[in-house]
Amino acid sequence: MNNRTVFITGATSGIGRATALLLGKNGFRIIAAGRRTERFEELKQELPEGQVYTLEFDVRDKVAVKEAIQSLPEEWKAIDILVNNAGNAHGLSAIQDGDTDDWDMMIDINVKGLLYVSREIIPGMITRKSGRIINIGSIAGKEVYPNGNVYCASKFAVDAISQAMRIDLNREGILVSEINPGMVETEFSEVRFKGDKERAAATYKGIEVLKAEDIADIILFVVTRPAHVNLADIVVFPAAQASAAINFRK
Repeated sequence: MNNRTVFITGATSGIGRATALLLGKNGFRIIAAGRRTERFEELKQELPEGQVYTLEFDVRDKVAVKEAIQSLPEEWKAIDILVNNAGNAHGLSAIQDGDTDDWDMMIDINVKGLLYVSREIIPGMITRKSGRIINIGSIAGKEVYPNGNVYCASKFAVDAISQAMRIDLNREGILVSEINPGMVETEFSEVRFKGDKERAAATYKGIEVLKAEDIADIILFVVTRPAHVNLADIVVFPAAQASAAINFRK
């Protein structure tokens, strides 16, 4: 075990869960944060005893974020790596048809949630003069696609925050990376389409898209680079995808 501690938000599904499992199996100590407590037990069963600590909270709730992170036992408080993975897309409508509740959900989780968690963890990294932060962005934060409007705006914000973090924390010895995936098949589309599994499946029809494990593998690569190496901004597509809106379907 390398004894480095990784804090992962959205760790109960998709990229977050795959990252917790892969890093845990490679010797990292995992703090898994999420809302679905029933999935924590599955995670604990797949990793060695004592290697994972779980926290239940909603990243949208500023008070809950603070209380949860401050409640960590002393032996778990020194967080070496933060993976800001929690995120969501709700709806796929033209701006004039958008549901304002969907807009609030995306901005609160994708932007404010990332900020709330980071604000609690960064001071400890500054004290220790070391740390890595990995923000999970999206190709939607690099280019806008039809009906993406507010989701894209939230991911453009993640891109801007990542760049600003890198500047502000440069003198503090903290490295900031952003990983921007294209199409990844997780529960993402089911959430976007409000549980419509058929519509979600159609999103990926005819394309061999990325898997959550592909992104987890990249995260492992980033966090195992030497201390003088920072992979600052990574865009990753499946081979069939050329841009946010252009892909080749067989």
